[in-house]
Amino acid sequence: MWIPSLLKALEGDMQSKGLKLSAEDIYAINKSSLKDAIVHFNGGCTAEVVSDKGLIFTNHHCGYGQINQHSTLENNYLKNGFWAMSLAEELKNPELSATFIVRIEDVTSKVNSGISENMDAEKASKMRSDAIKKITSDATEGTNFDATVKPFYYGNEYYMIVSKTYKDVRLVGAPPSALGKFGGDTDNWVWPRHTCDFSIFRIYADKDNNPSAISDDNIPYTPSHHFPININGINEGDFTMVFGFPGYTQQYLTSNAVKDYVEIINPSRIKMRESSLSVIDQAIASSEKTYIQYASKQSRISNAYKKWIGQNLGLNEKEALSKKRAHEKEFLARVAKDNKYNNLLSEMMNLQVKLSKYEQANSLFREIWYYGPEIIRYAKSFDRLISDFSNEKTAKKLLSAKEFYSKYDATIDASILEKLLPLYFEFLDVDLRPSAHENILSKYNGDFNAYAKGLFAKSHFTSLEKIEKLMSLGKDKFKKKLESDPAYLLSKSILSKYESDVKPAFYTNYFLMQDLMKKYVKAQMKYFPEKTFWADANSTLRLTYGKIEGSSPRDGMNYNWFTTLDGIIAKNNTGNPDFEITPRLRELWEKKDYGRYGTDNQLNVCFLGSNHTTGGNSGSPAIDANGNLIGINFDRSWESTMSDIMFDAEICRNIMVDIRYVLWVIDKYAGAGYLIDEMTIAEKSTPALNEKLELE
Repeated sequence: MWIPSLLKALEGDMQSKGLKLSAEDIYAINKSSLKDAIVHFNGGCTAEVVSDKGLIFTNHHCGYGQINQHSTLENNYLKNGFWAMSLAEELKNPELSATFIVRIEDVTSKVNSGISENMDAEKASKMRSDAIKKITSDATEGTNFDATVKPFYYGNEYYMIVSKTYKDVRLVGAPPSALGKFGGDTDNWVWPRHTCDFSIFRIYADKDNNPSAISDDNIPYTPSHHFPININGINEGDFTMVFGFPGYTQQYLTSNAVKDYVEIINPSRIKMRESSLSVIDQAIASSEKTYIQYASKQSRISNAYKKWIGQNLGLNEKEALSKKRAHEKEFLARVAKDNKYNNLLSEMMNLQVKLSKYEQANSLFREIWYYGPEIIRYAKSFDRLISDFSNEKTAKKLLSAKEFYSKYDATIDASILEKLLPLYFEFLDVDLRPSAHENILSKYNGDFNAYAKGLFAKSHFTSLEKIEKLMSLGKDKFKKKLESDPAYLLSKSILSKYESDVKPAFYTNYFLMQDLMKKYVKAQMKYFPEKTFWADANSTLRLTYGKIEGSSPRDGMNYNWFTTLDGIIAKNNTGNPDFEITPRLRELWEKKDYGRYGTDNQLNVCFLGSNHTTGGNSGSPAIDANGNLIGINFDRSWESTMSDIMFDAEICRNIMVDIRYVLWVIDKYAGAGYLIDEMTIAEKSTPALNEKLELE
């Protein structure tokens, strides 16, 4: 995962592996380059510009929230798909953003100016913070740019990222879930894969092509560069790049830290999510209304759930712990005579013992608070009205309540609470359990079913009607009712214990560990000169490269490098509801109506590559040696989920939807060929950068 501004050092290696471009063709600041077609999609995914009218591709699962938001029982775009047949039909999305990177600059010397190695840590932190404020202010003054400075290599280096964000991004098209989410949870993190995981949006700007709030006066954005699309086909062994915003990796963890993930943290949160999903999956299978309410939530919960299972599987099978320990043994041998580093690993191991219990508690809090029963966090959000019960605040809260309850089912939430709360308490260290646990033991004799039923029977937060009644009581009565509400009391108990006993201890030990990690990485760079080091992902723009290839992750298991539409039909014939398809797809398959997107009476749908990706790379462009778009990254094979902690190029594979399948769905399936007309189609793969726009 390489910082694109530093690609010149890798240019020779990339070209030896097949790249036909220069480093400057990929990243430049004085002329257009591939980076100018890469979009940070709403801060969490990646997208790519594919036309000179601001059209962008990302994953279906990245646009899922917006598709869901526009879906109703009458117009169920999740189920049936959506296609705008004109600009006027494109759907606006409040709070959706698209960010471009203007430049990336090494500011390490500026951030560390005047700071000595032995300086008081608090003083050094203050000086760095002040320096960063000045650096970003100077970079953005008089512009419509944003700037942030982020640490790399645990603070051994600092880079400033200057960006421009557009906030009028409209939904243009999305396939039905039977295509865009084909395979569902059955296939998630699995190969062979057949998911048409894409959605289409368009960026809008003001008349001067600058960012603007959503407005009918806005016009389609004109990009500095957009990706030509190669439909000539791809082959095993072809060079490929993935360009995007990977979120988070931890390649430099010690063996003890990896052991905690494998044996403590992952198993507990897997169990909690498994319990939630057992309730939600049953509910959404029985009701279309519930499906619309909970489809997006289910995806959010299930994605990491299955990932963590695969991560543990890969780390155990590839003996990550023994490899980490072997590296640590070699590290100790190399630094043995260096007093600066020879006790470092011992310090880290001792600190990990202290950190472990709080890291687990912090993880469990995130599970119960952000991914557990919604009533807990929602009830706590009302305490802001205790201090400000103005008409403006109450009206705003009632408006948001209508949105919340349109996607909420109290019966489902009660079942989730009943299942998750005992697990939350069980996995927590005894002295970190909230007072609510003692209350349930004494008042309900540990009967969580009875507790959940009582809470939902008495709480005001189970329906919009109850909330409206509560809000109509006036400030004093509202406060009294709120502070005796069982859901509010539970949320207060959980949050107060977290903020008093978990959060401070976790972050104290976490930041101590970060300081040691900074030294550990610096020491490795010094004592392992034969190795190439890359910075862990941190949601900044990165490029990874490899080739199109299958793999053999286990004995007797061989992954072919591509899949076809025939495989979709074969899966559908099994009767598994995750493999449901639409009649139109089967009809087109029977006719073999593939047009220019098929080869030899066959339509390729997905392919594998040895590019190192992670969360945040969803929606990233898969790019050929000439800079043309050949696919959209959307997943990894199950064994590959370990790559957040340990990347093994022999088995780790990223999964991409073939761009020919995407275009076929747009053109042949949806009849939205006018969108294809906007794009630059490269029937033969030639260099993509022959018509650059000079940047001001």
